[in-house]
Amino acid sequence: MKILIVEDNIDLCQTISSYMVALDYVCEVANRYDEALQKIALYDYDCILLDITLPGGGSGLDLLNELAKHNKQDCVIIISAKDSLEDKILGLELGADDYLTKPFHLEELAIRVFSVVRRKLFKGGNSIQYQQLRINLLEKSCRYNNETVPQLSSKEFSLLLLFITSPHRIITKESIAEHLLGDNADMFDNFDCIYAHVKNLKKKLRQAGCTDYIKSIYGMGYKFDN
Repeated sequence: MKILIVEDNIDLCQTISSYMVALDYVCEVANRYDEALQKIALYDYDCILLDITLPGGGSGLDLLNELAKHNKQDCVIIISAKDSLEDKILGLELGADDYLTKPFHLEELAIRVFSVVRRKLFKGGNSIQYQQLRINLLEKSCRYNNETVPQLSSKEFSLLLLFITSPHRIITKESIAEHLLGDNADMFDNFDCIYAHVKNLKKKLRQAGCTDYIKSIYGMGYKFDN
């Protein structure tokens, strides 16, 4: 899953990013309002960690307004040193899913991220079912009927989540690269790594007897369909 960290404290930003990357999240960062505004206009995120006070022409609350204006569905957790009830209420009214006051423990932040994403994208459950395919979000494993799919890498698991939460929709190779690699996607001049991840995922699903849900759409990308 992919996270955007909007925080002007560079050290804190790096600390959060390093911790979440170790948990297999793809993390992007923005230290200014204008930088964050550009990112949310171009990309979708599973969760945005959002400070209220930012340099660069606006605030975290302004970013919440922009997300609402463009009907973006990204989960948002406000992380702020401000602990006033008024700020919390306003942030939640503007569309934030949770509010965490600094300082906080990174373990608590990780639990909050998982909880809001699970609640918003996966309807509060710890597993996702698509026909005979069931994904366990806590164990990061999946089964087809009664057969266990061979252990997926973090990229393969993230790719399967992307497909299963966007069924019947063509997902471009560019979108997959950005989802799996975040800011590093621009460093690659071809999609060989994407082809490899898709190929390995399809192979492991087939080993469990799974129907070939992942369809190649020539010149465009892939579609998750039966």
